[in-house]
Amino acid sequence: MTRSPTTLRAGLFAFVAVVACLFCAWLLFGRGRSPLQTDLLAMLPSTERHQLAEDAVERLAKASGDRMILLVGNANDDAAKDAARQLGTDLGKDAVFASVVAELPPFDLDSLVTPFLPFRFHLLTPEDRAAIAAPGFDAIAALRRRLNEPFGATVGTRLTDDPFGWTQHWLDRQPWNRANLVPEDDLLTAHRDDGSYVLVIATLAGSSYDDAVQRRALAALDHAEKSMVAGHPGTRMLRTGAIFYAAAARAGAERDTHVVGIASSLGIAALLLLVFRSVRPLLVAFLSTALGVVGAIVVTVLVFGQLHLLTLVFGAALLGEAVDYSIQYLCARANTGPTWDAQRGVRQVRPALLLALATSLLGYALLALVPFPALRQMACFAIAGMAVACASVFWLLPALLATPARKPISPGLVKLALGWQRIASGRRALVATGMLLLLAVPGWLRLGHDDDIHLLISPPPSLDMQTRTIQDIAGFGGGSQFWLVEGRDAEEVLQREEALTDRLRTWVDEGKLKGWTGISTMLPSARRQTEDLAAASAIFCRSAPVRDAVGAEASSSRVNMETGATSCRGQVRSYMVAAGFKGEAADAYEAAFPGRPFTLAGWLAMPAYTPFHYLWMSGDHGTGSIVVPQGQDDTRLLRAAAEGLPGVSLVDKPASISALFGRYRGYADVWLGGALLLVGVAFVWRYGPRAAWRVLLPPAAGIVLSVAALGYLGEPLTLFHIMALMLVLGVGANYAVFLREGEPFVVHAPGAAYAGVLLSAVTALLSFGLLALGSMPALRHFGLTLLFGIGFTALLAPLSLPAVKTQRMNKQHTPREDAR
Repeated sequence: MTRSPTTLRAGLFAFVAVVACLFCAWLLFGRGRSPLQTDLLAMLPSTERHQLAEDAVERLAKASGDRMILLVGNANDDAAKDAARQLGTDLGKDAVFASVVAELPPFDLDSLVTPFLPFRFHLLTPEDRAAIAAPGFDAIAALRRRLNEPFGATVGTRLTDDPFGWTQHWLDRQPWNRANLVPEDDLLTAHRDDGSYVLVIATLAGSSYDDAVQRRALAALDHAEKSMVAGHPGTRMLRTGAIFYAAAARAGAERDTHVVGIASSLGIAALLLLVFRSVRPLLVAFLSTALGVVGAIVVTVLVFGQLHLLTLVFGAALLGEAVDYSIQYLCARANTGPTWDAQRGVRQVRPALLLALATSLLGYALLALVPFPALRQMACFAIAGMAVACASVFWLLPALLATPARKPISPGLVKLALGWQRIASGRRALVATGMLLLLAVPGWLRLGHDDDIHLLISPPPSLDMQTRTIQDIAGFGGGSQFWLVEGRDAEEVLQREEALTDRLRTWVDEGKLKGWTGISTMLPSARRQTEDLAAASAIFCRSAPVRDAVGAEASSSRVNMETGATSCRGQVRSYMVAAGFKGEAADAYEAAFPGRPFTLAGWLAMPAYTPFHYLWMSGDHGTGSIVVPQGQDDTRLLRAAAEGLPGVSLVDKPASISALFGRYRGYADVWLGGALLLVGVAFVWRYGPRAAWRVLLPPAAGIVLSVAALGYLGEPLTLFHIMALMLVLGVGANYAVFLREGEPFVVHAPGAAYAGVLLSAVTALLSFGLLALGSMPALRHFGLTLLFGIGFTALLAPLSLPAVKTQRMNKQHTPREDAR
């Protein structure tokens, strides 16, 4: 028995669909890691002027990316410390953490001092350098003050190794001595008016954005926190880290996916049952849509290697548009009655579906042109999903819907559609539309704009508050703003950073800034070290030549120094003995002079500086350093700090993205105008110049009225509103095309074609409209704009029909005409 071409095509399509479903399941669940991406930076565009700046942004983000920063607080000091120990012990039992640090490991405080002694004469603070150079500097008085200094709380040098206190002063400027946290009972502790706080750091064994690692780590923390609070009542825990922001983003996206996906699916299912009064059309429509979603996931993961949660939420809303194609085929089947032929039905709807698909894909293709990873991925998802859904109508549905429908479309819906079609068509409707467009003008004039990055990234306020509190209590730097210092080589970078930090030091004195973290505070430039040695040399022997710290061999420099200082070698010794130091100590200190310079290689090799390696960049994209401000986030003020300094610039990722949003929002008028022109050309090709304007009028008017509605509501216009208007053009054009193409085939049932359009519109409203309830501002803007746009274009779709057809429709009798 020979099988029909319809059955063969359907069988081939079904086979490919099954393979695609299995491949999709493997991509999502079979590779050991989920392709779902929760990294907020991953969906942001490249905004900096060159790659080194982008590298700096990524390096700063990853400096603490896979760590939980926890602060355990209690009004009682002992309770806070015991609770922190218990938390650290409980977390350390779970293999999801690579390490957990609560109690500090045993270490010798001298390990933070002794490694610096060979460089001591090259490392002076600006205050010490100025004091030595000042006229009348009294070395003996300085030594006596040092002998009488009380012991400090910071890491200290021995008097005999540092009789003037220069090295001690320099060490006091190092990051570990400037933090608010101090070692107490082997715990890093800070004391505030409301109690004591103890730091616990848990480093993950995987990425913060890995779904499995994320869920397991958060579950372990939740269990450990409950146990800690139960054992130490009154204890509270503050938290920050990329994992918490990623988890918040995931939870919000999953919640939005459930709301949009489940609610729209249930609504669409109920609507299809009400309209077609049969389960079979419902199952067929959802099968077509599901295949579209599967195809979209496969293509997106193959193209991008991952699927962002923002795309997943948008994909849930895509159900309402992808189902349009099967709805139009189902409506054609229901309206044809007993004479239904599946292949003839395909030929009937093919022009409308292809033209509608082309206009929709045009809107999404414009999204793909924006250099914005999130929007590009959403566009790819939509293009693939809609193309597959449309293809299923041509290849699969004819075999599944070979028999005629038992019942026509719900008479109630047809009657309602016919009533509105009579009102919204003809000359009076055109006049009324013109009046509506005039009323839209005040709404347009009320429009403002908002390009804030937080439209896309909006973490829970409670998490942001905890992060700020931890930064304040622990003294950590925070924020995404920093200065980038660039140069030809390491020496030039350090010199340029010193020019910046000299300015910042003045700002700290003036109260404009709390402080900063930069490498030049830890590793001075060779030029600055030469200046330091010159200042120290004045104390040892004023006739001694200055040792060159830039590239000179240590042995030859030492010979030069010793040769020039023979006659006054005992100067420092005499100062120290006169001040009360023993002769042996004075001899040892004098013998250590001049030491050797501190180099970049030495800085990188020193364990104490390992946590700060992220501040230095050297590679294919250039050499540079990062300076992180503390206690100031005013972009204007921070930018002023870099003015006039060569190679120094402020990098502010949020501000850069906001500026990018503004630029592309400004370009959007051109994009939208170009899209309208292209759609108009397609309509002229299909319907001729005299009829094309009618078909283009509903989506164009829908865009104008939607923007006016946003203005009347006081909604500031954003890039996401404009992107949604692109989709309004594509979706709205579909409705005009469906009605224009479908009307000649339902002359025996006036209103039936428009009933199909209204059905498509309501399904779209049930999905896209629900985005307006989402947790992410960007999706809410998408949803609200599409809610207005789809509603207006669906109600104005009858304008696409010629007046002559309207008159005949009103008589409910017309001969069959060509779609043109």
